[in-house]
Amino acid sequence: MAATAAQVKELRDKTGAGMMDCKSALDEANGDLDKAIEILRKKGLAQAAKRAGRLAKDGVIGHYIHMGGKVGVLVEVNCETDFVARTPEFQTLAKEIAMHIAAASPLVVRREELAADLVDKEREIYRAQFAAAGKPANVIDKIVEGKLDSYYAQVCLMDQPSVRDPNVSIKQMVAAATAKTGENVTVTRFVRFKLGELAQE
Repeated sequence: MAATAAQVKELRDKTGAGMMDCKSALDEANGDLDKAIEILRKKGLAQAAKRAGRLAKDGVIGHYIHMGGKVGVLVEVNCETDFVARTPEFQTLAKEIAMHIAAASPLVVRREELAADLVDKEREIYRAQFAAAGKPANVIDKIVEGKLDSYYAQVCLMDQPSVRDPNVSIKQMVAAATAKTGENVTVTRFVRFKLGELAQE
């Protein structure tokens, strides 16, 4: 059945997707709003993957101060043009990510940035735990990789579930911004200060 104008508007308000994309998703989902949202999210992630190779040289430094000046965060969020960087939505994204970093205290932006010896150490700890339980080696390997995914979700910004909505990871938030803006959106770096806490050498 054809989507009504009211349904298209509701879907557009919820997702920020273009009108024709919303109409197409609703038609494909036979008017089911939740299914249409899922279709748009899948398409958005696919488009985000295509844009990932494009140079994101513009953007903003998001910032957030918490607990009466006890915790402060600066985060660089990039896009391709100054036009997108100046939009309220992009500014809000940078602020949201800064607030998340203040609350969740990640160590790095991406898992690839973790020191290899740190990951190896975690892997060995998990392996020793399950070896002691008498599990077979091939089973231990699968369990260890699963445990490492949980570890990444604790310490890597892009893998962390958003503190505002645990059903959405920071990576998914950034991918949604890429789909909505039509530009490659990336988080490049951040620094988190906590009063009285010295930087680790």
